[in-house]
Amino acid sequence: MEAPAPTIFALCFLAGVDGWTLATLLFFIMWELHYVYRAFVYPYLHRSDAKRMPLLIAGIAFAFGLINTYLIGSHLYSRPDYYTDQWLGDPRFLVGTGLFVIGLVINRQSDRILRDLRRSGDTNYQIPTGGLFRWVSCPNYLGEIIQWTGWSIATWSLPGLAFAIWTVANLAPRARSHHLWYRREFPDYPLERRALIPLIW
Repeated sequence: MEAPAPTIFALCFLAGVDGWTLATLLFFIMWELHYVYRAFVYPYLHRSDAKRMPLLIAGIAFAFGLINTYLIGSHLYSRPDYYTDQWLGDPRFLVGTGLFVIGLVINRQSDRILRDLRRSGDTNYQIPTGGLFRWVSCPNYLGEIIQWTGWSIATWSLPGLAFAIWTVANLAPRARSHHLWYRREFPDYPLERRALIPLIW
């Protein structure tokens, strides 16, 4: 269901070949770094008996990926006059790229911690620990939110902003739901741990 994101983005990148700059090349690398992993590596790291997703949900995610990626990719690669090499020194690019990398690292580390909980073949749920799990129940979601917020700042674009807002709207309720589930299932769940934002929520 994530396959449209790296595929459509690569097509937009290739279609804009005449307008490539170092900035747009870096945007391509950032996007593909996340989505090649998410679409083609991450699914194979999960156990074969993992919970199945309804086909309707996967179809909606697939359609969203098509539309979202086309809007972002076509914007980036039709603006060679905007994303010149001078953009690399712009504070928006520097701050946004920094946030993107921080979010990517948080997301990958959190995914690895969750995978390692089941590595032994144990089918029982456990309380994840380590990394940002010390402070929040869903640091993997927090990492994605930081990533795409960084992306929206680095690209300084309406499609990027829309994607960041969508990411928060999608993941914040899921983080709260997971947090409440942990609290119900584990009487010894750490009281200081929040759903998504350390010390706050």
